[in-house]
Amino acid sequence: MTDWLVVIGLTLMAGMAMPAGALLAGVERVRPKWLDQELRRGIIAFGGGALLSAVALVLVPEGIAKVDALASASCFIVGGLAFMWLDIALYRNKTPASQMAAMLSDFVPESIALGAAFAAGGHSGLLLACLMALQNLPEGFNACRELRASTHYPIRRIAKGFTLMALLGPLFGLLGFGWLAAYPEAVAAVMLFAAGGICYSVFQDIAPQAKLERKWAPPMGAVLGFVLGMVGHQLTMG
Repeated sequence: MTDWLVVIGLTLMAGMAMPAGALLAGVERVRPKWLDQELRRGIIAFGGGALLSAVALVLVPEGIAKVDALASASCFIVGGLAFMWLDIALYRNKTPASQMAAMLSDFVPESIALGAAFAAGGHSGLLLACLMALQNLPEGFNACRELRASTHYPIRRIAKGFTLMALLGPLFGLLGFGWLAAYPEAVAAVMLFAAGGICYSVFQDIAPQAKLERKWAPPMGAVLGFVLGMVGHQLTMG
């Protein structure tokens, strides 16, 4: 199959995990109540683990391989600062969609990196696509719950909006595949920028929401999310 078709298919697959997560958020409450609370926080933690695995196994290793230490550190820090600025701006404007904005901020640079990875060859593109899907599912779940609480939009309306957002994946994936692949240093900068932003988001937004007083199981979701990324990395490298 032509590589550009693979890029379109994989970025769209990863993006469609966002509306899938929104539909999952609409499932009726699980009984008993304590299990519902732990399950929801476990799903959030799972997304955090998947995000960290994308940073540790793909974005940072691929990024630092193409630029020097100073450039790597600079791109990573700038990514974190950019996501912090976005967080502050959303808070000051009382925007009820901070989780959705964070989800989209992850998805766009990762789609660019995925397209460039396929143009350069190797196995990281497939792994990144799988990790994107794993993280977008719980991110869509969390963003949907936030939007429902603040706007009272119906689940189907939110899911349709997330489906439109998913179409950005192929667009930016093809951008990375057809243009940025000729500039490996630029791709590395995008990867490290995204990694810094994701690192900020995990500890600012995801980790605090995963914690539940006197409950210790939800953080295991993060462990499972990271393990799936780790196993996928070993399988694709093999």
